[in-house]
Amino acid sequence: MSFVTFDPAAPRDSDFAGPMRHPLGGDAANGMWLSDTEPTSVDAPKLRAERLAKLRAWMARAQYGGILLFDPYNQRYATGTRNMFGYFLRNSTRYFFIPTEGPIVLLDYPQSYHVSTCLETVDEARPSKLVWSSVSGRDEETAGPFAAEIADLMRLHGGGSKKIGLDRCSHLQALALQKQGLEVRDCQGEILAVRAVKTAEEIKCLQVSMAGAEAAVAAVRAAIRPGVSENELFAVMYGEVIRQGGEFIETRLLSSGQRTNPWFNEAGGRRVRPGELVALDTDMIGCFGYFSDFSRTFRCEPGRPTGYQRSLYRMAHDQIQHNIGIIKPGLTFREIAERAWKIPDRFVEQRYTSVMHGVGMHGETPFIAHAMDFATYGREGRLEPGMVVSVESYIGEKGGPEGVKLEEEVLVTETGGAVISRFPFEDELLGTEI
Repeated sequence: MSFVTFDPAAPRDSDFAGPMRHPLGGDAANGMWLSDTEPTSVDAPKLRAERLAKLRAWMARAQYGGILLFDPYNQRYATGTRNMFGYFLRNSTRYFFIPTEGPIVLLDYPQSYHVSTCLETVDEARPSKLVWSSVSGRDEETAGPFAAEIADLMRLHGGGSKKIGLDRCSHLQALALQKQGLEVRDCQGEILAVRAVKTAEEIKCLQVSMAGAEAAVAAVRAAIRPGVSENELFAVMYGEVIRQGGEFIETRLLSSGQRTNPWFNEAGGRRVRPGELVALDTDMIGCFGYFSDFSRTFRCEPGRPTGYQRSLYRMAHDQIQHNIGIIKPGLTFREIAERAWKIPDRFVEQRYTSVMHGVGMHGETPFIAHAMDFATYGREGRLEPGMVVSVESYIGEKGGPEGVKLEEEVLVTETGGAVISRFPFEDELLGTEI
């Protein structure tokens, strides 16, 4: 498997003003797009076919007759379809039956089948047995017909296997499937493992998505001024994400001044004051549903940064650069934890939860914890070429006035790490301005 890699000597030539385009993404020279979210550099049918083939190869190895997908992210990975994404994140009533071999059946919201049947990955669409089930207080009543229909599909297309994987559903539905004689397994973790290594087309999606996220962050940076509120800055970022052809932002992680410490305060009505830090995390869903996850911290003018602000920023930058430098295929997650940048004692308590974590259609596997947290949050595994990770840093001491959040998104190649995020760091905070 080969990927377009990052040349550290190349200029950071991302165009933050135009439509989403990553300089490594291979868009046609004329910049023409099929649509606002379908750049010509991405072969969408190939993208869908390769993902589905990976999924079905795992199913065959694990001896599944079929899987039932309720999670909209998994549905999109398997089929490329999207329908009322946010709605179905909280209403598990749209689902796909995918046999290891045979037709893929979508059970969807009534009258919306046409949204998905235009794709070659959907062979048949039927009305969902679960639409409005919970709202109508009919979950116990609908569980039986739901399970009977799935059991019938397993008999027809499951190749004689009774093993069915579910990524999520209510216990009533799982019990009903068992009553039909099916062997029900939770397959969410297995699917995430399949998704961990990206295809070349997925890498292109991540690159294009990143360019859109960077445009949004550039718009925020330009909008920072005394008196602007965190909500206004977040609106700027969200608006630019949509304008660039992105879809939504998973979090509201944008804070200023004293609210940058500790991390994870969400955007609110607080107004930025001169000289304060403004920190953000993109957490953006962009091109073809692919995640862009990088973080930056800025300073509101006028004046110059304080020595304390520079000290925080330099430490965060050092942590990011050190941890990017240790990335290489074959390295175990525990080795990464042990070799990671040593956090100074006074910043340990408010450390970011992970050294790095996987990126794909959202924050994915692997999750690589700090050595001190490995027994609690860590897991064993190795970096593989084609994985994409976000390398994290938060530097802020308990009771301190401010904190700094930085993060880069990195592709694991055959030889090391290639940085996908290209947004520049702040020279004045690094102390490198001319």
